[in-house]
Amino acid sequence: MPAISRHYRVPIAFEADVVVVGGGPGGFAAALQAARMGARTIMVERFDMPGGVHTSGLQGAADAGIGGIHTELMERFAAEGHIYTATESTHSGWAGNPLSHYERKKPPGSPFRRMSFNPEGAGCVMATMLKQAGVNALYGTTFVDAIVEHDGPGDGTIKAILVENASGLQAIAGKIFIEGSGTGELVARSGAPFVRGGGPQPHGNGWDGVERPIPGGLLWIMNGIDLKRLTAHQETAKDPVLQKVMAEAAAAGDLPEGVYRPRMAGGDVYGEAYIGHPTLDMSPMTADGTYVLWQNVPYEWALHMDDNVVDHARAKRELRGFINAEAQFLRKYVPGFENATIANIGRFVGVRDGRHPIGEYVVNIEDVRAGRRFRDAISAPMTKTFFWEGFQKHEFEVPFRSFLPKKINNMILTGASLSFEYRTLFMVMRNFPWCTQTGEISGYAAARCIEKKIKPKELEWTTPYF
Repeated sequence: MPAISRHYRVPIAFEADVVVVGGGPGGFAAALQAARMGARTIMVERFDMPGGVHTSGLQGAADAGIGGIHTELMERFAAEGHIYTATESTHSGWAGNPLSHYERKKPPGSPFRRMSFNPEGAGCVMATMLKQAGVNALYGTTFVDAIVEHDGPGDGTIKAILVENASGLQAIAGKIFIEGSGTGELVARSGAPFVRGGGPQPHGNGWDGVERPIPGGLLWIMNGIDLKRLTAHQETAKDPVLQKVMAEAAAAGDLPEGVYRPRMAGGDVYGEAYIGHPTLDMSPMTADGTYVLWQNVPYEWALHMDDNVVDHARAKRELRGFINAEAQFLRKYVPGFENATIANIGRFVGVRDGRHPIGEYVVNIEDVRAGRRFRDAISAPMTKTFFWEGFQKHEFEVPFRSFLPKKINNMILTGASLSFEYRTLFMVMRNFPWCTQTGEISGYAAARCIEKKIKPKELEWTTPYF
């Protein structure tokens, strides 16, 4: 296609000490911490509230507080009535149920405790916290590009970012910029190096040699589900994964191909997880009778939703169609869903495997297995469970250098855009607690740099933050 050239001047609409791109849990905590330490802080967020995939994307997974801003968040969510807890007493027959997203592998009837927070309510709490801290949060604002200057052969310096909002195209100038997009957007636009999402997984049946990213997913919520009727059908009809009703619906033309599909076999990074949608996949959320459901991108489509608009549009278009078809099937054929309704659909398709920035240090799986220690560790040794290794636990540290991208001297990484090899990042280092912790660390580091009038790579990190 021929190129269209347009030359124009973009006004600098805002200036700040710290500019945060993205308001997910990492960007949120970074902006909050930097502002609380006295730095003039701006956060840009394309949706109408902070929280990213956990609010706008409906993930809503609550945990016990692990310190700092994360503990504060959990306490505020609970105090304002946004935490919901499901147990075996409230959801009899759920532990060990093959339709459960989280509890399917538990022994039937065993105790469990599944906490979630109301995504909309949590987003309101997070927005309030940012306002109270003095963060200039620009919602409905899309990050477009980075303006980088180079003075000699060394690292470049981001002078400003370009954004698009109700006022049109604007520039925001800053001193320190924090990558909180979750998909390495600021990294890519600034010219910092990264590895594209995707890898040679999974091997085994169905492997054709094509490297594909771990597929993303669109979450949605249904109200009015009668769990007792559902579990009674599973037991009396001997239909635990709903194969009988699926066959009936398919024969009648009421179950389009692709809504439910076999899992691909594989034994590399994540085995069968996320690479198929063979049956109903849901988890209790927000209230009795309400569940969040997963609709995953077909693995074979090999979509790069973070950097390809055709892939991104296809995912949104097709997954909404899948959700509509699945909801109609459930209401018509599955006992317990007769009165269920779609309550909410995520504002975006979550990207599980996007760009992986290359930092001054790239944390890799061998660091984890060896329990490596670092002089610039950001926290005390942490213990994480890697489920693709048979739920094996590893204790290891993360260096501050993995927060610092190569080629740019005034950017700090956070959350799902840290400098991590994909096997470590995808499996355990992209959850709400971790992203909030790393955001708090990034915000702290940025504020210290402003205070000391230095660049992030000049900041001496010798004491763990957590």
